[in-house]
Amino acid sequence: MLQCGTANPFGENAAYCLGVLASGGGTNLQAILNRSASGRLPARVGVVIGNNSKSGALVRARRAGVPAIHLSGRTHPQPGSLDRAISETLRSHGVNLVVLAGYMKKLGPATLESYRNRIVNIHPALLPAFGGKGMFGKRVHEAVVQSGAQVSGATVHLVDEEYDTGPIILQRRIRVAPEDTPDSLAGKVLAVEHELYAEAIRLFAEGKIRVDGRNVRILSERR
Repeated sequence: MLQCGTANPFGENAAYCLGVLASGGGTNLQAILNRSASGRLPARVGVVIGNNSKSGALVRARRAGVPAIHLSGRTHPQPGSLDRAISETLRSHGVNLVVLAGYMKKLGPATLESYRNRIVNIHPALLPAFGGKGMFGKRVHEAVVQSGAQVSGATVHLVDEEYDTGPIILQRRIRVAPEDTPDSLAGKVLAVEHELYAEAIRLFAEGKIRVDGRNVRILSERR
């Protein structure tokens, strides 16, 4: 089995390595694990870091045989120590791309700098709409339904110092039906998230993402 952390992530026998940060149940993590195991995703999860020691994401990682590590303010209470621990853990596992999967904390400067333009997040709406601090999970879908918006969807974006403000990589739209509730809309968007996140990760793994400031360019699929 290919191992994460080889010197050349695009080498003939190398595996592109993902470090996943999660706080909750880990459904997006599970979708990534499933696609990786089936060969549909040219990347492997090398480590999962969770700030909740009892989170479903850490349970899913352990079941898949992936290192699952609890790092939080409880394990590292000193200012800056948690940020350094996260950055060092990612580097020690040979991570090429950091994937946030329902991670509820801001990343610190050490991690952001170590993985600049190599940290991605998925948001359950079409940014810049319905984003920002406090806009996560069901709150987003409640806001979409209450607004009367006729479309919603998912956005994969690069992570920077603020909530949901990084450059957009991919978006996919879905129709908001008149009868949709926050729960029904959440279900439809989640299915899109699983597909869209896998597509974005594939593009990174295949070296097809180029970042120039706030502009993200996807290279042609043609070789």
